[in-house]
Amino acid sequence: MELQQLRYVLAVAETNNFTRAAQRCLVVQSALSHQIARLEKELGAKLFERTSRRVRLTPAGEAFLPAARQCLDAAERAAAAAAAAVGEVRGRLAVGLIPSVTAVDLPEALREFRARYPHVRISLRVGASDELSAQVQEGVLDVAFLGLPTTTQPHGVAGRELARDRLVAVVATEHPLAHETSVDLSRLSTETFVDLPAGTAGRAQSDLAFTAAGLDRDVAFEVSSADYIARLVEQDLGVAMLPSAYVPQLTGVVTVEISDAPARVEYLVWSHTTHTPAAAAFLTILDIP
Repeated sequence: MELQQLRYVLAVAETNNFTRAAQRCLVVQSALSHQIARLEKELGAKLFERTSRRVRLTPAGEAFLPAARQCLDAAERAAAAAAAAVGEVRGRLAVGLIPSVTAVDLPEALREFRARYPHVRISLRVGASDELSAQVQEGVLDVAFLGLPTTTQPHGVAGRELARDRLVAVVATEHPLAHETSVDLSRLSTETFVDLPAGTAGRAQSDLAFTAAGLDRDVAFEVSSADYIARLVEQDLGVAMLPSAYVPQLTGVVTVEISDAPARVEYLVWSHTTHTPAAAAFLTILDIP
């Protein structure tokens, strides 16, 4: 069993596609497929079910994946530690973030990091806070930027609070509320909403506020990014609630203060146990000891 084969398996598992996995690994698809077939033969079990429409893990693949990821992570940490011992930061830096992060200028921070540590491979993944936190615990990500309700704190990870913010209402320019200076949750509860998917930490910020106020609301549109929320609001398909520090970058919509607005906290989190030299260097750039 070779480390490269494990990398190929992880790439296919994460993309659900052999072509995209080969592109990520910078190899031709035939070479990647051949290596995975060799590994499956060695293991005596198929790792993937291949159909004309998609690729998915078999039960054997599901069982194989966590240990394969741990093996690769251990090999990468060993190589990074050896390089760090002679004063060189190598390896990878895997960063996760929610789309509405405002506490840190992440592109600028990554630019500075790459300039200082050109031998580190940087990757970036956008997702929901709960998913990103779990991926930090699993070692898939080194650090992640989260947005959580004030009643929730990150669990199972180390972290630092970066900023606190409140939510504001976002409406179309022709919406009746666009001419108001302030609105409350009771008035907003009569509107149709565009929001993040139910069950996500970002959605919980709004859900908890309405529940605490004893109010129900209609969330007709569920999308996974704040930018797409704004696009639907711009067409007057519904109203939304977004962080006040994020909305100035939006166009085609109007923001209205909420008198009893819910608040949220932005965090940076990292693993308690697998603190790589690259992750430590990135935290230093962010001035986090």
